[in-house]
Amino acid sequence: MSDMKNYENISSDMFRFVQMDASIHDKKLETKSRGYFADAFLRFKKNKSSLVAGIIILFLLLFAIFSPIISTYSVKDKDPVYVSFPPYVRSLAESGWEGFSGTTTRSSQNENSMAYWKAIATETGKDPVLGIIDSTTTYVQYRGQQKANISYTIKMNRFHEVGNLYRVFSYETFEDIQRWQDETGLQVIYPYVESKDIQNLTDNPNIWYKISDVKGTPVYDKDGNFIPVYSRNKAIEGAPYHSLRIEGDDGSYIYSSKKSGAVQCRVNYYNYYTYTHGREPMFLMGTNSMGQDLFSSIGTGARFSIIFAICVSAINLTIGAVYGAIQGYYGGKIDLILDRISDILSGIPFIVATTLFQLHLSQRVGVVPSFLFAYVLTGWIGMAALTRKQFYRFKGQEFVLAARTLGASDWRLMFKHIFPNSLGTIITRVALIIPGVISTETQLTYLGIINLSDLAGTSIGTLMSQGQVAMTTAPHAMFFPALFVSLLLISFNLFGNGLRDAFNPSMRGVDD
Repeated sequence: MSDMKNYENISSDMFRFVQMDASIHDKKLETKSRGYFADAFLRFKKNKSSLVAGIIILFLLLFAIFSPIISTYSVKDKDPVYVSFPPYVRSLAESGWEGFSGTTTRSSQNENSMAYWKAIATETGKDPVLGIIDSTTTYVQYRGQQKANISYTIKMNRFHEVGNLYRVFSYETFEDIQRWQDETGLQVIYPYVESKDIQNLTDNPNIWYKISDVKGTPVYDKDGNFIPVYSRNKAIEGAPYHSLRIEGDDGSYIYSSKKSGAVQCRVNYYNYYTYTHGREPMFLMGTNSMGQDLFSSIGTGARFSIIFAICVSAINLTIGAVYGAIQGYYGGKIDLILDRISDILSGIPFIVATTLFQLHLSQRVGVVPSFLFAYVLTGWIGMAALTRKQFYRFKGQEFVLAARTLGASDWRLMFKHIFPNSLGTIITRVALIIPGVISTETQLTYLGIINLSDLAGTSIGTLMSQGQVAMTTAPHAMFFPALFVSLLLISFNLFGNGLRDAFNPSMRGVDD
């Protein structure tokens, strides 16, 4: 009671009105409002693994777009000699980049083999032996005497070990090569060797020296040099030779042999390749078993895979979104009937449908359209189920009821009010569909069920299948395509996981 008396004694002068002459309004926010997508992007940036995955995906996309453009090769360029050759760029090799020197290791090389490689270096000036890694000496009894056999393990330049090859040219081409030789100073055509000059012991175009047996044992002169066996038989000469001559040629060597209205020559393939292509051989990732440049082939195959996956995702998104929206919005019997149709289609094995379409439908519409149809036949079902769940989740919300009260049509309610609220989840699903399509397409082309070479030129799966043929001798042909598709799939999955967390509405405003 005493407290009440104290309150009664409070004078009215102690009170004053606030903002008597001013209108009271809500204060303007001092910070800028942040929308749903801006908030999602902010959360996505905090996910370091997904951010790195996004950067890797961007790099791989740029590689797929630009590698076939900047490369001097295309998938149609197939060299019959440089097959399954390792990466080689002469400028990088000379700068000390070991991985681009076109090297391989040869073991169990005996003295005759070493003489063979030395002969190539002596004749062409391009030494295929880059170094001796190891040597092993064993002793055997031969005719009552102990004989030493030396076995070498050496590091080789595969592009130089090809040496010389036999080629047949028209008379016009023979003349053109001679003109090119004079202009560049590079020797392409080398003196001809007749089989009878080496006692018909071999037809190897790199045996230009005297040998004593079929094993290729060289016969040296008194100074330890090779004894040339170049032909001087003018009766077999196919066309006059008036260009560069090798050292020691006094003008008596012939450089071609008559061959059914053309001429057969011994040519240095490295220089001949430079003549035909206008540049030295340069393969940044090496070649495959078809003689294709892997750098441009991987880009071409990846470009098709990514475009195909995006098209499949877009089509399945459209069909699945419309189908699932109808199911989720109307419900009842419509949902029941459409759900049973989805169940029937989902029971069709994808690989069986793909194989049947390739066997029959592809003959009428083509390989890619039939392949696309196999994906679309059942690929939209998962998207439809996801959209259906989202519509069941949002169709009873207050903002939807308010819009319906104001007279919004079903179509507007479905795709102007409900669908945008489901977009985050759907985008995440699309990001995860793309690597799934790429993975499946790679598997099918790898197994040979689908052949996209006629239309796309090649595919990652085809390149991996070709690389498997020579995986023990040329592992790079399998490594680079497998590395590309592995990085792509892993990055897309990490990227999709980041999108899933970023678009999760329950995470909005967390850790701001």
